[in-house]
Amino acid sequence: MSFSGYDLIVVGSGFFGLTVAERAATQLNKRVLILDRRDHLGGNAYSEAEPETGIEVHRYGAHLFHTSNKRVWEYVNQFTEFTNYQHRVFARAKGQVYSFPMNLGLINQFFGKSHTPDEARELIAKQASEFDSATAANLEEKAISLIGRPLYETFVKDYTTKQWETEPTELSPAIITRLPVRYTFNNRYFNDLYEGLPVDGYTAWLTKMADHPNIEVRLNTDYFDVRDQIPAKTLTVFTGPLDKYFDYAAGELGWRTLDFEMEVLPVGDFQGTSVMNYNDGDVRYTRIHEFRHFHPERDYPTDKTVIVREYSRFAVSGDEPYYPIDSEENRAKLLQYRELAKAEAAEKNILFGGRLGTYKYLDMHMAIGSALSMFDNKISPYFVEGRTPSGSLED
Repeated sequence: MSFSGYDLIVVGSGFFGLTVAERAATQLNKRVLILDRRDHLGGNAYSEAEPETGIEVHRYGAHLFHTSNKRVWEYVNQFTEFTNYQHRVFARAKGQVYSFPMNLGLINQFFGKSHTPDEARELIAKQASEFDSATAANLEEKAISLIGRPLYETFVKDYTTKQWETEPTELSPAIITRLPVRYTFNNRYFNDLYEGLPVDGYTAWLTKMADHPNIEVRLNTDYFDVRDQIPAKTLTVFTGPLDKYFDYAAGELGWRTLDFEMEVLPVGDFQGTSVMNYNDGDVRYTRIHEFRHFHPERDYPTDKTVIVREYSRFAVSGDEPYYPIDSEENRAKLLQYRELAKAEAAEKNILFGGRLGTYKYLDMHMAIGSALSMFDNKISPYFVEGRTPSGSLED
């Protein structure tokens, strides 16, 4: 397996890696090799048709594209058209279903009375006065200081316990610095200027990004098995786990992971919406996705549907990492890894990016925006001006 003749090696084919590869290939005419340990392109955004129904399922959890970044929006529209899908979430609690995030509709339904926006603000402010937000000692006190105890105990307490496997009284208040309450009936989940789902699905979009004669993709190839074969000083963008790259020199970084349980049901519609949160503590999963509702414009079967139950837990070795854990211990480790990454860039032409490579949770639009910035500020200057890659993960 040869690794010579490439100008750029990209490790990982998620949105960050694909954006970097596409820009280098199309804007600089550079030869790019993408390596991915999985058997498919696209990282966690990969989607596939469930074989029995043909319904497109997001294998690694629901991916919903939204952004207010005009540059990112114009960039992604080169590769796909988008539907007019607007994400809306509903929450099931104590035998009732409410629209989410918390809004005037939920407040009126929950308290069984019609409130004007000002009346609702006054009600929530009174209930939230139990704790001072500035001095809240834990997540529970912080949440109550923002929305009051009744809403907290119904919609936040048990859901948070399931998400973190930790009682809210043991969690940092920083985890929930703000809880949005809308004093209107607006139930759109996101407030971004642009929103939609790729018309032909994520895999078609991702495949088109890599469809260029200057780009080669090698799947089922683990970078750690082949990195000794890559010529020294070849510019490399690494989007895998930061701690693993450095052989856990500063210790393992903590992550939350997700488990998914998919089921085909003999009904045309199971829950009437794409995502239903389950806020009660006696239900183990946090939410159910019903993927037919992401694309109502498609000709899906009317007698079958696909649902996916989602469970949250702490990741152990071998698990797929999803969400970095913001703790004092992890922050201290990350500082050490940032210094190691800075030195690696200067000495070996290795750059680190993406969710795993920077230990940051990044929505898709954020990963793409970050990759465009890396291309502008580091990759293009390296090739055009001969500038040595340098700087920290924060640059």
